Amino acid sequence: MSEDRARDERGPERNTDPRRFTGPPPQIVAAGVGLFAESVAAQGAQVSQVDWRPPMPGTAADLARVMADPRRQPANAEALARIVGTEAHLVDVLPAGPTLGLADRDFLHAGPPIEWSRASGPLRGALMGAAALEGVVEQPEQAEQLFAAGTGYSLDACHHHSAVGPMAGVVSASMWVFVIEDPATGRRAYCTLNEGLGKVLRYGAYSEEVLTRLRWMSRVLAPLLQTAVRRHGPVDLKAILAQMLQMGDEAHNRNRAGTLMLLRELLPELIDSGAPSADVAEAVRFVAGNDHFFLNLAMPACKLTLDAARDIPGSTVVVAMARNGTDFGIQVAGTGDQWFTGPAQLADGLFLGNFGPADANPDIGDSAITETAGLGGFSMAAAPAIVRFVGGEVADALAASRRMYEITVGEHPMYSIPVLDFRGSPTGIDVTKVVRTEILPQINTGMAGRLAGVGQVGAGLVTPPAEIFPKALAALAQRAEPA
Repeated sequence: MSEDRARDERGPERNTDPRRFTGPPPQIVAAGVGLFAESVAAQGAQVSQVDWRPPMPGTAADLARVMADPRRQPANAEALARIVGTEAHLVDVLPAGPTLGLADRDFLHAGPPIEWSRASGPLRGALMGAAALEGVVEQPEQAEQLFAAGTGYSLDACHHHSAVGPMAGVVSASMWVFVIEDPATGRRAYCTLNEGLGKVLRYGAYSEEVLTRLRWMSRVLAPLLQTAVRRHGPVDLKAILAQMLQMGDEAHNRNRAGTLMLLRELLPELIDSGAPSADVAEAVRFVAGNDHFFLNLAMPACKLTLDAARDIPGSTVVVAMARNGTDFGIQVAGTGDQWFTGPAQLADGLFLGNFGPADANPDIGDSAITETAGLGGFSMAAAPAIVRFVGGEVADALAASRRMYEITVGEHPMYSIPVLDFRGSPTGIDVTKVVRTEILPQINTGMAGRLAGVGQVGAGLVTPPAEIFPKALAALAQRAEPA
């Protein structure tokens, strides 16, 4: 029998080599097991690798209940629509006392509520400085006894007053605040003016130099800005934020372009204000020399847009992330004003001068509102130069932004990231996605000294404590409706 005839009678030969595929490459999805995916790909298959991992321990029942809630998806779609659809205009600059209802012994602070006995060093330092600023005590050190007594003053979170504050975030009556408004609803959000970096009140410093600067800001800078804003008319902050991302800012620790764009808007009005030229020159010099000045506008703009998504039953979208130097807290659209807290974490980054990790306080400030809105650490890919300030490499910034898409409900149509083909920034942190993937929100932040009076010691990267998300999930599960 010929070889050809024998082959015909046997039929087509089968590939018995397990290492080689014949025909079109199989389409395979590999979930979680990298070694398996690599092995199959080596045999010629087309493999799509899915970064799957089990949910956070002990969350399965709550997760199943929340995921089955028929309100969840439409509620999250509504939350995202409100966040991206809310406008944020700078409309005024006003004294904090009458605007926020503060007397000279009323103080606001960053993060979830906390009492003096648990307050961190930088928060204590900022409160001591604010007490001296308001004339409650002659010297900041004398305020320790006042606050330790627990009476004769009030202490509350900025978020409870539609306000936000960077780092310690302390607001007192004689300070002035930016007023940010949504023209469609009239809702407002507030934030103090930015002092700059280094030894400043928000980092817990309270020297006479710090207090002298704050008095000048209230006496000269703020009234000048008030006149300029009123003469100019509303300033569209979301438009500036969108441009910042195209120019290398991420609106948390890099605000250089935003600060200069704001100054461009207001400079003609400052010059024409009729104020003494020396005061105008000093104000312009201060703003132009403070690359972080726009941070205190980006924060209330984000606060205003996120507040629009509050109180949506069934929504699992985070509307606030905030830290007081002791606790890290989040609030969620579907759970009202309830805080879910855990211990604030130490940032990993770069230190100033001879400072090191032992000198740093755990994470502090309301500035993570920028990440909550899809900016800051979520948009680090738009600001690769930020790694020179917070540490890491450019590849880390790109990876961080890509990772945040996995825990958000959508993208912001105005805030596009050029290096990611102008993809919208990842927006709307979803509690269920954080729990399911164990991917925590990425925050870039400054670091305050752990002792009162020290000031800034560095900057770096940090994430929330993981346990706050299962806490929020459990609260959502209690409110969930059956499928």
